[in-house]
Formats: sequence, structure tokens, C-alpha cells
Amino acid sequence: MIEPRLRPLVASDRAAVERIIAAVAVFSPEEIDIALELVDEWLEIGEESGYLTYVIEETAGTGKGTVRGFVCFGPTPLTEGTYDLYWVAVDPAAQGRGYGQRLLAFAESEVRGLGGRLLLIETASHEAYAATVRFYERAGYELVSRIPNFYRAGDDKLTFAKDVTG
Repeated sequence: MIEPRLRPLVASDRAAVERIIAAVAVFSPEEIDIALELVDEWLEIGEESGYLTYVIEETAGTGKGTVRGFVCFGPTPLTEGTYDLYWVAVDPAAQGRGYGQRLLAFAESEVRGLGGRLLLIETASHEAYAATVRFYERAGYELVSRIPNFYRAGDDKLTFAKDVTG
């Protein structure tokens, strides 16, 4: 049986994360570049980057497994106890196995452990993100703001929030 495990992202995971982000097929080349910038900052300076970055991998036995997803989150500057979820992505070939929910629950637990109280998530309203919106809603996130036409005409910025203290 293949058991998934969560662990901090390491340099050898970068190519897998890049492949996963591209395979999700909703992110623009610019968005992919930004995600990889956050990954690179994490790899270069760790927690001091403000981007806590972890992967979920399928492992068989004790050997190195296959990275199936990643999550990146960090403290929101100039706040007390508020964190942002910057990225969560699961390889389309591994979706439907609960990996996304595990990554999100892990981020919530880590935020709570760091003394955080609120986790925010921003996403787009474009139809390509409809499944993403449902994913956040199923995980207990509440839509707290909508900025019309933020990304482009007809594509609003949606902000979801969840109190992770309880």
C-alpha cells in the first residue's frame, strides 16, 4: 500500500512542483513563475522567507516517494495571527485521493501551532476556478470579499477565510 506523507519541500522536489503546477492547467506562465519564486525563496532561506512550503508524497516502504502535491503559506505582513495560503496544488493524476484536503488541513494545523488564528485564501472567480472554489467551501472556508473585475473584466478576486483556532 502506498502511504502519503507530508514533509518540507527540498531542492530535489522543485521539478515535480513545477510539473504539478503546469499540469493543473489553470495557471498562466506568469503565475507559475511566481509560484516557483516562492519555492526558490523557501529553498534559499527557509522559514525566514515567510513562505512555509511542504509537499505530499506517495511512498512505498521507506524509499523516496513521488511528489503528488504541495502547499505554500505564510504569515500576512503587518498582522497578528493572520496567515495567507499562497498555493495548494495536487497533480491531476492524483486528484480525488484526499491529498488537497490533507495539504489544507496540514497548513491549518501548522498555522494554529504557530499561534495563528486566521487563514486567508485568494482566488479568481473565472469558471476555470469553479472546482477550486467548491474545494475551499467544502473545507469550511467562508467567502468574505469579492472585488469585481479584479484580474480582468468578468474575473473577480475572491477572498476566503477560516478561523483555525477551533
